[in-house]
Amino acid sequence: MASDTQKLNSSYQTHKTHRESFFTRNLGRIILYLLLIIGAALALLPFYWMITTSLMTLGETINRKWLPAVPQFVNYVNAWNEADFAKYFLNSVIITFTTIIGILVTSILAGYAFGRIKFFGRDVIFAILLSTLMIPESITLLPNLMLIRGNIFPLPGGSWMNTLQGLTVPFMANAFSIFLLRQFFAQIPHELWDAARIDGSGHFRFLLQIVIPISKAAIMTVLLFAFTGSWNAFAWPLLVTTRNTWRPIMVGLWTFVSEAGPETNLLMAGAVISLLPILVIYFITQKQFTEGIATTGLKG
Repeated sequence: MASDTQKLNSSYQTHKTHRESFFTRNLGRIILYLLLIIGAALALLPFYWMITTSLMTLGETINRKWLPAVPQFVNYVNAWNEADFAKYFLNSVIITFTTIIGILVTSILAGYAFGRIKFFGRDVIFAILLSTLMIPESITLLPNLMLIRGNIFPLPGGSWMNTLQGLTVPFMANAFSIFLLRQFFAQIPHELWDAARIDGSGHFRFLLQIVIPISKAAIMTVLLFAFTGSWNAFAWPLLVTTRNTWRPIMVGLWTFVSEAGPETNLLMAGAVISLLPILVIYFITQKQFTEGIATTGLKG
């Protein structure tokens, strides 16, 4: 009997030791997971409030309900019609598409030149380009505005205020996008270039047939950043447009906020409408975006 009791005590002590050892080893991981869960909840709370508020009646928003009694999907229709979102939405699509085309062309060509072609002053020029990332955007607003107005040098067609080119041309080159693609292009094995040279390929053919097809992840990452930046643009379109002709959806949403007043449910419905394209593009490009960030190194 005493032997059985000793065995039970020994088994209990061993189990207790293993349990305490497991808890000690994983204490840091448990704390990390708790912090991540709290951070995720705090990040998702504004989106939850925005979506639920967009489906409430005005009375429910005043009473600060957490959930709508009956989802009011008609709020989206009312917001779309009252704010003239159809026009602003189309303007944003055209502006964003034009800006993305410009960014892809300049970023791919410049990134390839900096990453694959050796020329005099390459590193100095690239360092100067990177230094522009340190300049706050607000500092460049006034010089860009003077350029758009034609105060520095004459522009084709005169002033570009209230025009598509005024909203897109200043943002068709992006230092960060060039840097991102340059880092990716620099990692492509030189053996591929040697093989292409043997086949009689030049840089342009090598770029189109070899580099771009194997760089889809990095290019999609640039596309996503360009889309998000152009779609969310507010300060610049508000500065260079005095009419609704080319105002994008973010300026339209701001106008709606000033006109709708206390109709919080319609304001949140308009915010959801303006957010949907970004979410759609992100979920479509999520795999390529993650791969592009993971595989774009920091090779010098």
